[in-house]
Amino acid sequence: MVAVRYQTAFRLYPYEKVADQNAGKPVRHPVVIVGGGPIGMALALDLGKKGIACLVLDDHDGVGMGSRAICFAKRTLEICDRLGCGDPMVEKGVVWNQGRVYRDEKEIYNFNLLPEEGHKRPAFINLQQPYFEQFLVEEIRRQQKAGAPIEIRGQNLVTGISRSDDFTLLEVDTPDGPYQIEADWLVACDGASSPIRTMMGLGFEGRVFEDNFLIADIRMEADFPVERRFWFNPPFNRGETALMHKQPDDVWRLDFQLGWDIDRKAELEPEKIRQRVTAMIGPDIEFELVWTSIYTFRCCTLDKYRHGRVFFAGDSAHQVSPFGARGANGGVQDIDNLGWKLAAVIKGEAPELLLDSYHVERKQGALENIKNSSRSADFLTPRNPAHALFRDAVLDLVEKHEFARPMVNSGRLSTPCTYDGSPLNSEDALPNAPATTRPGSPCPDAKLKDGYVLDYLTGPFTILAINTPLPAAIRFEPVSVAAVDLGAGDDPDGHLATRYLGNAPAGVYLIRPDQHIAARWPDYDAAAIDAALTSALGKD
Repeated sequence: MVAVRYQTAFRLYPYEKVADQNAGKPVRHPVVIVGGGPIGMALALDLGKKGIACLVLDDHDGVGMGSRAICFAKRTLEICDRLGCGDPMVEKGVVWNQGRVYRDEKEIYNFNLLPEEGHKRPAFINLQQPYFEQFLVEEIRRQQKAGAPIEIRGQNLVTGISRSDDFTLLEVDTPDGPYQIEADWLVACDGASSPIRTMMGLGFEGRVFEDNFLIADIRMEADFPVERRFWFNPPFNRGETALMHKQPDDVWRLDFQLGWDIDRKAELEPEKIRQRVTAMIGPDIEFELVWTSIYTFRCCTLDKYRHGRVFFAGDSAHQVSPFGARGANGGVQDIDNLGWKLAAVIKGEAPELLLDSYHVERKQGALENIKNSSRSADFLTPRNPAHALFRDAVLDLVEKHEFARPMVNSGRLSTPCTYDGSPLNSEDALPNAPATTRPGSPCPDAKLKDGYVLDYLTGPFTILAINTPLPAAIRFEPVSVAAVDLGAGDDPDGHLATRYLGNAPAGVYLIRPDQHIAARWPDYDAAAIDAALTSALGKD
């Protein structure tokens, strides 16, 4: 990516010398996270709230300029609710559920990503990545004051690693010179270029897409609708595509497809960008260029996300095209998966074997994202005449023929992965219930008389009993209990019954700490729950 030089938007953790730098030998830390972006900070917050001591090493001292990732999906917001920082994100962000697709100047298709009611969070918010990171760090500071064992070290650049069976030795450079530390567990959240990945000699498998796209974040006051607007062959960018999104602070994200054989330096000239923007929004609207870059992209993945005591998460593990907002959202789902497992192993609640399931489940999620992302890229930038013919035929049909609308692919927007086939799942014992809540699925939200169902699923494993009695005492550890009595009006709008029971009269669910379903039954069965909990903790 060619972009503006790194500038700090929020200086959140300025460099300070620490005792480790003067220690006679390397100090050992339970968990070291390399990379202070949204993925690394979210993992630190998750582990810290669970009482796991963790250290974040970041080569900068805060959040960089530029919106970069802006579309944060419903599942990401639900994870942030669990971490304690969802509210400020939604309050600051621009909420949207609606998208529109245009061909030339004519709307040919529109969609609603959250047509059903009874969800706490919207389908998406638009929020500049610096704000997203800032809210994570602010919650970390609140948790630190409450005693959470989280440490952040800014301007600490990892320059080398040496691995053994029991720990990883890190070489770290600072303004005061180098020092060494050791990590029982190391998590690389150090981005697409991942120095850790390079130091370990790990390659990426995937495909580079031959196209260039210009991002122009502009500040303007305009009455354009607050929704995702996408154009094929618009008059202001003939033969290519374009995208418009609103962000907070009167900033708008404009995205222009440029083609492959371009002069990047010329395309990044401010006057050239201004001409493009003016052609899109009209000559009468004043605007300010806030941030610009030209990017290409690739869809690729590491072969394995766990290498002994080293894990990879986010862009260091996998990369996708920006179409569909699957990058940062997929990375947040990585740490949602890894955090509870790493904490359970460190606390002695689960065997180390549980950690292998991180690779199994999140590799499945990454491949799903790569598949959808690659298909979007092929629709936007056809690889050959046959692909172009297919795209044009779909666009010809879509306005009048509903069957063609699902084929329009301006970006298959981020959805959470269902971990079908996971070794942590138990056999589905509630066949009349909806497939969307089968084992491996993320829990759908539902409005209850008092709050939302996901509000009750923020701690350890949870037994969720719906319309069926539970014994007075539950002996399983670590497990919490939530009960919903349909007859007592706990589910006044019927959302929970529809999403979790379907045609079944009652049900009992075992739900993991990451709000994915491990098992379900028609009623309470202590032996079945015990077996399912054993399986979900990797003890089989």
